[in-house]
Amino acid sequence: MMRLVGVDKRYGRGPLVVAGVDLELRTGDVAVVHGVNGSGKSTLLRLVAGCLAPTRGRIDGRPATVGYMPDRFPARLPMSADAYLRHLRRIRRGHPADPTALLERLGFRGGLGTPMSRLSKGNAQKVGLTQALCSGSPLLVLDEPWSGLDADTRPVLTATLQRLVADGTAVVLADHTRTAEALPGHRSMLLHHGGLTDVDTGPVAVAITLRCAEPDRIARQLAGFGAVEPRAGGLALQVPAGDADALLLAALRMGCSVKEVRPC
Repeated sequence: MMRLVGVDKRYGRGPLVVAGVDLELRTGDVAVVHGVNGSGKSTLLRLVAGCLAPTRGRIDGRPATVGYMPDRFPARLPMSADAYLRHLRRIRRGHPADPTALLERLGFRGGLGTPMSRLSKGNAQKVGLTQALCSGSPLLVLDEPWSGLDADTRPVLTATLQRLVADGTAVVLADHTRTAEALPGHRSMLLHHGGLTDVDTGPVAVAITLRCAEPDRIARQLAGFGAVEPRAGGLALQVPAGDADALLLAALRMGCSVKEVRPC
């Protein structure tokens, strides 16, 4: 669908931030870009999204519309969240996805009529995610989409992306939480000294065994994290590696104790 061929990027006369990157994206591909802070991940995502032009090399086959969320969503906008989403929907010619329904599922609590400039960082991020996910584009570019989301919201975003990927949407994202490893067929890559290489990031999922007094009730409360199996005196769960810490914290707050945690 889309190819980056020998792409370089430098700012002004500075050093190359992205150097000789080749990347091919096909229908339903998931490319997860890793790298230390300052390695150029955000620059690479902006190149993919079309927000930056390469210094050298070429990008072929980018869709006319791209669903893009930057690492810092520009929340200082005078319009309300509702007006902003309706405006983008008109620009994108009324894609049938309902942005307000997704915003509600993501746990938005800021008020649709509230000016964007008055939203909290978390609620502004949910608006940013919603506009990207409801773009109707065959390509999503997301910069740290799970960062800053509460524990209840992260599984909703994961499930939404899983459905979009299953329907053929290609996704390129940066993610330090490792939650993206739950996405089907994901490809993990490392951006280092400007070059992009495939890497093995370790276990995709974690198996957790809990002891608890009311396994059926707690299973219902933890179902959003992944597969939950009630057992005598406890629960067995399998969750994305990036969700393990949040699940364990939630379980401990419910009075559970941890019997076992192991990669799978």
